[in-house]
Amino acid sequence: MTATEEPTRDIFDTGGRGLRHQGLRRANEKAVLTVVGFNAGVSNAEIARLSGLAPQTVSAILIDLEQSGLIERGEVLRGRRGQPATPILLKARGAFGIGIEIGWTHLDAVLIGMHAQVIGHHRIDYPYPDAGTIFEAIAAIVADFKTLLSPPEQERLLDIGLAMPGRLADNLDVLDAPPEQAALWRELDPVALLQEATGLEVTLLNDGNSGCWAELIALQRPRPANIIYFLVSHYVAAGVIGDGALWEGASRHGANLGSMLVQFGSDGPRQAHHIASVSALEAKRAQNQQTSDADLVTSWIEDSARALARVAYNTMTVVESPMIVIDTVLEPEITERLAARFTGELTALPSRDFGPPRVVCGKYGRLAPAIGAAELPMFRRYF
Repeated sequence: MTATEEPTRDIFDTGGRGLRHQGLRRANEKAVLTVVGFNAGVSNAEIARLSGLAPQTVSAILIDLEQSGLIERGEVLRGRRGQPATPILLKARGAFGIGIEIGWTHLDAVLIGMHAQVIGHHRIDYPYPDAGTIFEAIAAIVADFKTLLSPPEQERLLDIGLAMPGRLADNLDVLDAPPEQAALWRELDPVALLQEATGLEVTLLNDGNSGCWAELIALQRPRPANIIYFLVSHYVAAGVIGDGALWEGASRHGANLGSMLVQFGSDGPRQAHHIASVSALEAKRAQNQQTSDADLVTSWIEDSARALARVAYNTMTVVESPMIVIDTVLEPEITERLAARFTGELTALPSRDFGPPRVVCGKYGRLAPAIGAAELPMFRRYF
């Protein structure tokens, strides 16, 4: 995205699309909450202008939302032209959500509030996700999270987002998991298990999509309508925002960019997963035990940047003028080096048909999938 192509409008701006029919009050409430949530401190008049709703409709909805505990009013702003304005804000502890990421070698769980602030966090590392014990462990974590909330606040905890990689059962063999684990994962219903164990609504999500959503929400205004996201973890998690929508696909595992094939020199094509991932770095270490770790990391960064640049280039032929977010589960210094090298590799590729995109490092690192998994069900419920 070139400087002249920087977005001027945030993708969460409702653009006057408020629905006025009396029977669509819930949709109007969501329109108002969206304006408040993504324009902190707006006044009644500004909400009416941004949502396209009549001022009296907005005033009535704000009263209901305040009584529901979802918003709060700030101190009156004086010294401006016209009537003093009262800023409207989302209430930080007005609602809560839990995000769970079941990763290949770890589990992350977070409890967040309306401002996406992390109130509680649990992490479990393991050699592989054990279908026989992992849901019992998650239920215990959820019970622990509830102790961080007062009884009235617990009533505002309604959703769990469960982020998982696609085709987990089919790939457990690469983790040397016992063969019966694959059969267990194929037979179980994670959504039903968690709903029964916790009493909360559960939404199944892809880990890359969830991480992409978390980084989208964390961006400063105006957020662009097109984003390509990479999280270099055990494998490469990825996500795409296209024309303001998260590309989930029919199976909710869309935008699996890590499976895209890349080829260097005379080597045959390989999936980006096997070049630009933490598992690829670990394999490189195992194969080159006499080489210093600093040299191995540098070599891995070079290979990873080349692979991801080609994946991004091909994706950019479909997603117009995107911002690209690069993140890893490794140290921030490695993430920054990878992003810088990636930018150079991408710039070196032919770019006659589109300008160079803006490349930024992610904010959340390894926690992005869990945070996004908590945010998405809350967003769909309230916004």
